[in-house]
Amino acid sequence: MTKLVIFDCDAVLVDSEPISNGVLARMLTAEGLPTTLAEARRDYQGLLLGEVLLSAETKLGRPLPHGWLARYERERSVAFRDELKPVAGAAEAVRRVSAAGIAVCVASQGKLEKTRLTLGLTGLRELFGPGALFSAESVPRGKPHPDLFLHAASVMGSSPASSVVVEDTPSGVTAAVSAGMRALGYAADSDEVALREAGAETFHSLDELPRLLDLE
Repeated sequence: MTKLVIFDCDAVLVDSEPISNGVLARMLTAEGLPTTLAEARRDYQGLLLGEVLLSAETKLGRPLPHGWLARYERERSVAFRDELKPVAGAAEAVRRVSAAGIAVCVASQGKLEKTRLTLGLTGLRELFGPGALFSAESVPRGKPHPDLFLHAASVMGSSPASSVVVEDTPSGVTAAVSAGMRALGYAADSDEVALREAGAETFHSLDELPRLLDLE
């Protein structure tokens, strides 16, 4: 019996990935590392910011300027305020799960400040309790390791076997499977084959979530 649904944030609840990676591509290109939006999504999506920085500097062959990462976060926040929208059906899906008596939370690779910002801008923040937001910065290892999801389930009072994770990346699915949780792979804008190979049951619309959780 499902007692907890853990949602990833970016590309599951908020349509942030094209914005984040568009800013990243532009700023890397300006530093002499030509990068398209597609390349940024392929190479950096789902990574911790420190991993993004290390990977970009390795490709560039030199360190990025001091403060570059902080500037990226500032410019990304500005872009969010101008462009960010919720993923279609996200609010209703969360409400349906909650109405069924199942706890909900968010577990993201990003900082808590970013999660609060994006959920707030899209009107989704009120759907999650004050202690129901979790960041990979709070655990020793981020995705694809299980630490984040195990931590979230523990705080929320659910066992791994009673927890379901909704993810859009293979690394997130791998983390869920490693944690002993059921993984639902949201494939609307992701590689469905890769999600399945990582161990997810795939679906293409958040409207399908209640059925997948046997709520209908």
